[in-house]
Amino acid sequence: MTGTVTSSVTTNLVQAAYIVAAVLFVLSLAGLSKHEKAKEGNAFGVAGMVIALVATIWLAVDRAANGPLTLMLIAIAMAIGAAIGLWRARVVEMTQMPELVAMLHSFVGAAAVLVGYNSYLSEEGLEGSLATIHNVEVYLGVFIGAVTFTGSIVAFLKLSARIKSSPLMLPARHWLNLAAVVVSAGLLVWFVASQLLVPLAVMTVIALAFGWHLVASIGGGDMPVVVSMLNSYSGWAAAAAGFMLGNDLLIVTGALVGSSGAILSYIMCRAMNRSFVSVIAGGFGQEVSIGADKDYGEHREMQADEVAEMLRDARSVVITPGYGMAVAQAQYPVAELTSQLRKKGVNVRFGIHPVAGRLPGHMNVLLAEAKVPYDIVLEMDEINDDLSDTDVVLVIGANDTVNPAAEEDPTSPIAGMPVLEVWKARNVVVFKRSMATGYAGVQNPLFFKENAAMLFGDAKDRVEDIIKAL
Repeated sequence: MTGTVTSSVTTNLVQAAYIVAAVLFVLSLAGLSKHEKAKEGNAFGVAGMVIALVATIWLAVDRAANGPLTLMLIAIAMAIGAAIGLWRARVVEMTQMPELVAMLHSFVGAAAVLVGYNSYLSEEGLEGSLATIHNVEVYLGVFIGAVTFTGSIVAFLKLSARIKSSPLMLPARHWLNLAAVVVSAGLLVWFVASQLLVPLAVMTVIALAFGWHLVASIGGGDMPVVVSMLNSYSGWAAAAAGFMLGNDLLIVTGALVGSSGAILSYIMCRAMNRSFVSVIAGGFGQEVSIGADKDYGEHREMQADEVAEMLRDARSVVITPGYGMAVAQAQYPVAELTSQLRKKGVNVRFGIHPVAGRLPGHMNVLLAEAKVPYDIVLEMDEINDDLSDTDVVLVIGANDTVNPAAEEDPTSPIAGMPVLEVWKARNVVVFKRSMATGYAGVQNPLFFKENAAMLFGDAKDRVEDIIKAL
């Protein structure tokens, strides 16, 4: 009797802790929606996760037949995971963050698959409608988890350049995706009716292949949207695992991550003029070599001291960073250049495209890391109208997000994609290592415009040269 009362008290306290953790997670998302509140949002998230972990471990130990042994096994597993996590957090470069995020999403998918099979194999005492509901939960959890697992692995391989970023264009690929969904739905009916392992296992294989093809068929230039999409998938996989485990907090957390990831994917699709449905279906993206061989004329080259002279005479300057800034780790000299120009009375601002970099908010994180003031970091829609009155635009490592072909060439693969209209400024200086095309594989006519000049070399070195010249 005493043990039953103790377990009841423990359960009530754990549920109360879950409510507190859920509120902290909501506050975390609210904080992360603004630059100024990002650190506070992270703190809320960390606090909520600590409470959730402590409460869950307490509940697991309380329910276990051998509490001390269970606690020891959990501690060993957490110590191994924490050691790996701390090691990766210390050595990972900011340029490697996108692929790291993709790999972490794959862990969530794998966990959902394992939880699903464990829940199926340990199912006891469920009959009638309860058994049906449980089996549907298991099936959907495994399906979403398997798709997330292999899809995230492909995203990791593409983002880390271990495989080609070009889309896999299989014949009738849309029909293959549809067939995978239809067959999986049929297997669901069989699984619920028979409760056999065979339909669940066959569906898992199909879902793994489906997830692989889903992301493999998306081109490299669209990978920022894929990352946010996989973030949504991982959230729904976690929510499915929460249903299978009967864990309310995991359901809430998964739903928050899934819905916020879906909203972010939708926003980014609008920013890239993509169809949200086509992203979910994994059917967009194409070979993008159009325009690579077209003759746009000759480009003009400048040196760092000439750029410095141009900046001395400028009243307004806009800096549009891209993935090249991240690769060169140029955010710190860029911040120093910004500080020097502002001290000279120059109005310096940053224009950030929604998909600049390799994941959502990539450039914002880099600039915040370099202590660039939040109030001069503006989104594309906030800065575009001012570019025609700007004296100098510095394009540092950006390519596809400043490509005028999106507006001027209806045959371009990026036609219709909203871009930063930097060519409308009086002068444009493009920092690039070479004249090679961007990640989307499309040549940029900006490089050949009369008011544009190229500054070749490593972005960090060139910015430092400009600072010395100033």
